[in-house]
Amino acid sequence: MIIRTTILSITLALSVAACTKGSGSAVEESMPAGDSPAGQAVTDLSERLDIPAENIEVLLEENVTWRDGSLGCPKPDMMYTQALVEGVQIILRVDGKDYAYHSGSGRPPFYCENPVSPARGSAAE
Repeated sequence: MIIRTTILSITLALSVAACTKGSGSAVEESMPAGDSPAGQAVTDLSERLDIPAENIEVLLEENVTWRDGSLGCPKPDMMYTQALVEGVQIILRVDGKDYAYHSGSGRPPFYCENPVSPARGSAAE
């Protein structure tokens, strides 16, 4: 735990990358804070893939409204509450492969192998 916290602290202190969007404008991105949903997702994926956190790119961290209690990650033969659920959708990228993380209803972000789109993009809409 101490090593992971130290690695995240160093990563947060050192990593600020510039990327260029299709419009040609530069957008500054930094590693998410370790206690933010994206930071938690980065930590999980880092451990899951056994790679340094700085090798993980955060493509998206967005407040969303999920269609039901599955939080956009339904499992076969499971039943879920049929109510809209406020949450967060996170997309991480490692070596060109995207990884989806979802959260909602106070649940921390979890890896979703077969994600389903949210009802709407921003919970604030």
